[in-house]
Amino acid sequence: MMPDSTILNFINGHYVEPKSKQWIDNICPATGKVVGKIANSNAEDVAAACLAAESAFESWSETPLEKRAHIMMKIADLIDQQMESLAVAESQDGGKPITRARNIEVPRAATNFRFFASAITQFSSEAHESVGQNAINITLRQPLGTVSCISPWNLPLYLFTWKVAPAIATGNCVVAKPSELTPRTASMLGEICNEAGLPPGVLNIIQGQGTTAGQAILEHPNIKAVSFTGGTATGEHVARVVAPQFKKLSLELGGKNPNIIFADCNYQKMLATTVQTSFANQGQICLCGSRIFVEQPIYEKFKTDLVTRAQSLKIGPPALPDTDLGAVVSQPHFDKVLSYMDIAKQEGTILCGGEPAVVPGHENGFFIKPTVIEVSSNRCRLNQEEIFGPVVTVMPFKSETELLGLANDVGFGLSATLWTRDLDRTMRLSKKIDAGVVWVNSWLMRDLRTPFGGFKNSGVGREGGLESLRFFTEPKNVCIAFENNLKNEP
Repeated sequence: MMPDSTILNFINGHYVEPKSKQWIDNICPATGKVVGKIANSNAEDVAAACLAAESAFESWSETPLEKRAHIMMKIADLIDQQMESLAVAESQDGGKPITRARNIEVPRAATNFRFFASAITQFSSEAHESVGQNAINITLRQPLGTVSCISPWNLPLYLFTWKVAPAIATGNCVVAKPSELTPRTASMLGEICNEAGLPPGVLNIIQGQGTTAGQAILEHPNIKAVSFTGGTATGEHVARVVAPQFKKLSLELGGKNPNIIFADCNYQKMLATTVQTSFANQGQICLCGSRIFVEQPIYEKFKTDLVTRAQSLKIGPPALPDTDLGAVVSQPHFDKVLSYMDIAKQEGTILCGGEPAVVPGHENGFFIKPTVIEVSSNRCRLNQEEIFGPVVTVMPFKSETELLGLANDVGFGLSATLWTRDLDRTMRLSKKIDAGVVWVNSWLMRDLRTPFGGFKNSGVGREGGLESLRFFTEPKNVCIAFENNLKNEP
């Protein structure tokens, strides 16, 4: 028996060691200490998972929709019942405040299963009558077979289930890989699925590094589709490997999102929300508004108020209920974020933060002070590159035309936030901003029926609602010709 701190693969309904007997250290971001071992899987493990998925596919794909939905609803209920243990694991793995894991991210994982359990029972086919040709065309939407879901470390269980739920709802079997930085809640989901009655082989979870386990998943010939969320550079690699195999591919990648603030906004609501768009989850959300553009008349006031709010945020141990900011996810990421502070001294003015935070009792943790940097050019590296930490830039603008140029002058196009009471302005800018999601006078409000994804370097394809169900199915047209002549009965 392995200790609880050892994260195993979950294949065909069982927890198993990696074939290579190789392991990765699991490091707690808040302390910098090794707290366990993670299976370092390779192509042999992926092959075993694919074989289990293929063996389960025929039965699962023929399982009635109502039964699939019932199992998924039970998975959601069990996530709710195990909310606290999942939240603790999520907080310890990722360094995030437990209040965020408990109140937002784990509940959303349960919601993902409930939503797609209901959605699959409403997912309709199409029929087209070919008038004058005596034919009718029926569109079937059939599961693909074995599919892969590769999820990131910033919102581990939430984004893992965001992919897995629609994949199994549509009758596919899954070989999934969570990030090696945050493996625990995905591993715990395997046990939940067993308890809920999900048949063995429908969900298989492979742990390990992207360069080994992830690469083997991308290369396996029997995997029919890949849904990937992560950084843009890794997404480019995924596309290079997967595209020549003509597999279906969905990429949700990075963002460098504008937070656009006009003088006519609801100032207090905007300010409170902007603190969240800037620093929630230590800025490690692809939807954070890391480029803040403020209309000139309120720029100086906003700049002062944002710095005051940022400096009042409590940085502390993730397990404490009053902690606002925890640790970033790893030592390499900590080093990456802080490397931009040298750049900031050349490209702008650091108004607050810009250095590590020392948390008593957690001196070796990866904590960074919330950072606000004033810049004068949108072309600087701070505004063009995804830092993915508790770092935002601020910059004034004078007109809509200038603002639109600033907002769109970046290689990404995932989301934007717009603050104004002017409805005409809202409609003008919402249509012209290069972003897959535009939030007006709000942020991170999600309706799971809506499509989600980005423009430019922020990805390819859309997820959510019908888009996810369509991605994980293959449309097939069946054309049926019929005789249109009535015959007399004898």
